[in-house]
Amino acid sequence: MAKPPKTTKKGSSDYGVEVKRGNHTNTEANRLKQKYEDVILPELKKMYPDRNVSELPRLIKVVVNTCQGEATQNIKFIETAATELEIITGQKAVLSRAKKSIATFKLREGMPIGAFVTLRRERMYEFFDRLVSVALPRIRDFRGLSNNSFDGKGNYSMGVREQLIFPEIEADKVDKTRGLSISIVTSSNNNEDAHSLLKLMGLPFRK
Repeated sequence: MAKPPKTTKKGSSDYGVEVKRGNHTNTEANRLKQKYEDVILPELKKMYPDRNVSELPRLIKVVVNTCQGEATQNIKFIETAATELEIITGQKAVLSRAKKSIATFKLREGMPIGAFVTLRRERMYEFFDRLVSVALPRIRDFRGLSNNSFDGKGNYSMGVREQLIFPEIEADKVDKTRGLSISIVTSSNNNEDAHSLLKLMGLPFRK
């Protein structure tokens, strides 16, 4: 007899931990998409008058990732990190696993060592808006993002030292601070176009 499909209680993660996701409404997503259409797109047309609309740079996806080395000692570190990602992004996290074994670090092939979330469409815009308008301004002594973190293909990566800059995370329930890596993928194939797009979208670059 076939086994019934695995079910997950609504409001909980696959790790048996109750997940109280942040209040991620479509307000931020709609606001940023509207800004792109009404303000940013016309500016890009002025900057690149020889291009049609489909050739202008735009956001494709945002990937939020965390890597936990302590997971080789205790799997709960990954479970907690994945749950926090779900709270921050409003989307289920996927575990990333080691591709090969490294005896020195007690790492076995297939062992979960991190978690990530890939955001597209409305959730991508919503997260980007919260990152720019809420999370980054909460960083102490923040002086702007580096202009040199592009990969040469129109994508930008940044590191966040602690998850507490996102107000969805309750500080009194955090067992340890965890860093996050955020990769912003654009349709551009060069750094200059991507920089222009992200600057117009409000990403606070260092002057």
